[in-house]
Amino acid sequence: MSRRENIGFMTEEEYLAFEEKSDIRHEYVDGHIFAMTGASDAHNVICLNLGAFIHGHLRGGPCLAYMNDMKVRIESGKRYYYPDIMVSCEAFAPKGVHKSKPVLIVEILSQSTKQTDLREKLVAYQNIPSLMEYVVVYQDRQQLQAYRRIDNNNWELEVLIRGDTLTLSSLQKPLVVPLDIIYERYDPPSRVKEDEAEYDFDPLDPLDSLV
Repeated sequence: MSRRENIGFMTEEEYLAFEEKSDIRHEYVDGHIFAMTGASDAHNVICLNLGAFIHGHLRGGPCLAYMNDMKVRIESGKRYYYPDIMVSCEAFAPKGVHKSKPVLIVEILSQSTKQTDLREKLVAYQNIPSLMEYVVVYQDRQQLQAYRRIDNNNWELEVLIRGDTLTLSSLQKPLVVPLDIIYERYDPPSRVKEDEAEYDFDPLDPLDSLV
């Protein structure tokens, strides 16, 4: 996820009309509009590595991968986000501007966005009935966190580091991705000194994850 800045308030209809004509992307959270800023070199490399791998895996099937510019609509709270990577098996709509039934969402973390991705978006994405996996990928270390739906109300968390492999079981045919592929051409450390503010909550507890 790129950094965002709060710029005002609009109705859902006003937001969609505004966004159609805007030169930059904006996310929408219950009436509040957030302008999206640019992403780092590392962010783009990681996103392209994983997105291309997923895209190739889906070729010939009913599901499609989207990167950066496709919105996801969340009925709960009336929210529109731009996931870094999203997979949906909804029917292809040439003029469509958002999806509402993704099976997989991936966000690339940065220092400025990790609290949003690990708190606000974690809770919001867990309220999408179709979503089976939410993956957050770190930039400052070779680490990712995969949240997987167990049933309607429960999720499990898997933490992976350098040398591990990520299994995306939400896809029609499961995909195994080595972390080496995700971080190809970029080699951050396996671990960095923990940021206490990042871990002062339980990421699987919705009440603890609220902003």
